[in-house]
Amino acid sequence: MTETLFIGGGGDGYAAAQNLLLKYANRHGLIAGATGTGKTVTLQIMAEGFSAAGVPVFLADVKGDLSGLARSGSAEFKLHDAFMKRAGTIRFDDYSYDAFPVTFWDLYGEQGHPVRTTVAEMGPLLLSRLLELSEAQEGVLNIAFRVADEEGLPLLDLKDLQAMLVWLGENREAVSLRYGNISTASVGAIQRQLLVLENQGATQFFGEPALELADIMRTDVDGRGRINILAADKLMAAPRLYATSLLWLLSELFEELPEVGDPDKPKLVFFFDEAHLLFDDAPKALVDKVEQVARLIRSKGVGVYFVTQNPADVPEDILGQLGNRVQHALRAFTPKDQKGLRQAAETYRTNPRFSTEQAIREVGVGEAVTSMLETKGAPGMVERTLIRPPSSQLGPIAEAERRDAIDTSPIAGKYEAVKDRESAYEVLRDRASKAAAEAEEAERREAEAEEAEREFKRARRYDGTQVGRSTSRSRKTESVGDKLTDMVVKELTGTTGRRIVRGILGGLFKGR
Repeated sequence: MTETLFIGGGGDGYAAAQNLLLKYANRHGLIAGATGTGKTVTLQIMAEGFSAAGVPVFLADVKGDLSGLARSGSAEFKLHDAFMKRAGTIRFDDYSYDAFPVTFWDLYGEQGHPVRTTVAEMGPLLLSRLLELSEAQEGVLNIAFRVADEEGLPLLDLKDLQAMLVWLGENREAVSLRYGNISTASVGAIQRQLLVLENQGATQFFGEPALELADIMRTDVDGRGRINILAADKLMAAPRLYATSLLWLLSELFEELPEVGDPDKPKLVFFFDEAHLLFDDAPKALVDKVEQVARLIRSKGVGVYFVTQNPADVPEDILGQLGNRVQHALRAFTPKDQKGLRQAAETYRTNPRFSTEQAIREVGVGEAVTSMLETKGAPGMVERTLIRPPSSQLGPIAEAERRDAIDTSPIAGKYEAVKDRESAYEVLRDRASKAAAEAEEAERREAEAEEAEREFKRARRYDGTQVGRSTSRSRKTESVGDKLTDMVVKELTGTTGRRIVRGILGGLFKGR
């Protein structure tokens, strides 16, 4: 069995060979460097290596280039000669072209199988981050989740959450007595942010069937790990949705996978490209959550590799947990850049043969300074490395080839059709309709009683029994859930109440 993943090597002044030990690949890693220095190719060759070793991979294709993993490179490619020369220089003797098993995914369902989760699975913390909510608004969102959970109202898609918020706004006085203040301003702000999210296309992300983790942890018939590629070129137009959706997936892996200790190789390797988007303006609670996941998820057999321009983009507590590092060139034109360069160099185990800071500044495209974990998980000495050439196609495949890969994948047809089972929206809609019907019936009975009383006063009929309105009403103890129906009926009897039921509740739930 393959025990290492070959990263690269070099000639004079370079490391003889740099290998990533698979038994330490779940100790996480970092791929960093300025734009155009070769980060994407490094990600590609690492994905190839993990796949060949039987390790499934999940990565986001930010530029649209990584679909080439599904197709073999060829001698017709313009960089063929350069690749062969590089392979000879680094003594990559068994270098050859090859294609790898790929599964394409897309939150929008256009360039791959749809990726979905439910609102409940996303949870209030990540959803608040996605919606950029204030502390008060996040509190209201937590109340909505709590009430929905206690009353058995499944929050599956955005219309479920919107309906739940409508009900909270209408019944805020009663609910506030138990859960805390609910202001209409906060409810309105959340609804507006949900509208923004809808305009970004997130409606398709929330719903069923939800993604099953087993489908991104598959191996092919020949034992190679499948490479899951999330189309993110369009998704990058909504950077917070991109970052939050990947963090949600990472959290799901953390919560659902069993402990496996120290496996011989990872169960899954997760590449988080454009990692700075995850931490930009992130609240401390979210950063703490990411740190916890990064610290503990390795015991689940998952390796997480952050890909970013500068190591400073990653918080120090998380950066300290990234044992396997590939640092491409950093540009240092400003004092801030120079400080970042020094800090990056200081995180490596020094090599007496060269200055790490100078090497990071000087390495060219396709070169890097690298440090891989060695025996007993100790950091390896930093080395200058020529990154090996990729075996798969460099650059995107044709649209027809992508479509063929989607149609023939092992999960073809599993996620394409949306399922819309009964959830909070349908339950609240039905209860609102029932409340409206009961209010109308109560109004009819009241009108009949009034008519009977008028007849009595006019002495048009008399049967010996006093006719008048009944002032007694049966009362019962009401829970928060009962108020969904009974409280509406109590408050909305009479002509005015009937108009409110039809105008507000009917309008809000109609035609969605």
